Amino acid sequence: GVDNSDVASSRLYTQPEEVWYAYQQLSEVPNAAFTCAASFGNVHGVYAPGNVDLQPVILYNSQKYIQEKLGTDDDKPMRFVFHGGSGSSTEDIQYAIGAGVIKMNIDTDTQWGFWDGLRAYEAKYHDYLQGQIGNPEGADKPNKKYYDPRMSLRSGEESMVRRLEKAAEDLKCVNVLN
Repeated sequence: GVDNSDVASSRLYTQPEEVWYAYQQLSEVPNAAFTCAASFGNVHGVYAPGNVDLQPVILYNSQKYIQEKLGTDDDKPMRFVFHGGSGSSTEDIQYAIGAGVIKMNIDTDTQWGFWDGLRAYEAKYHDYLQGQIGNPEGADKPNKKYYDPRMSLRSGEESMVRRLEKAAEDLKCVNVLN
């Protein structure tokens, strides 16, 4: 990471005027349907708690600014993308959704979800993964069903699915299409 502690927040975070400029420019595209990936403290990857200062209020301020410029009753004229959402709290995620976030990137969380499943598989079957033959059940017992890569990969997939289910809940995407 880079130490930006001496940089003014107006240079680190997207300002409402900048979101308005993007809105104006993109609105000129015929049949425009667009999103804005404003910077509000979101970062790609995952960081220790306290190292990221997420400020989704910037999205609300931008919506209000655009709403006033347009003179509209629509309180969410801009659709936002939450880049670098991995590691964010459920509260921050849902607050950002309230400000018009319609997409969130969670690649780091899904990578960890998959890895965590592999790690748990290895921990559970460690004594069966030390050789083709021989395990706690006997020196002549085969281990093929344990070292078959489809088994550990399946564990990774199942773990990642659980992470995706949690993300769907956090993003309020469960049972919305009926």
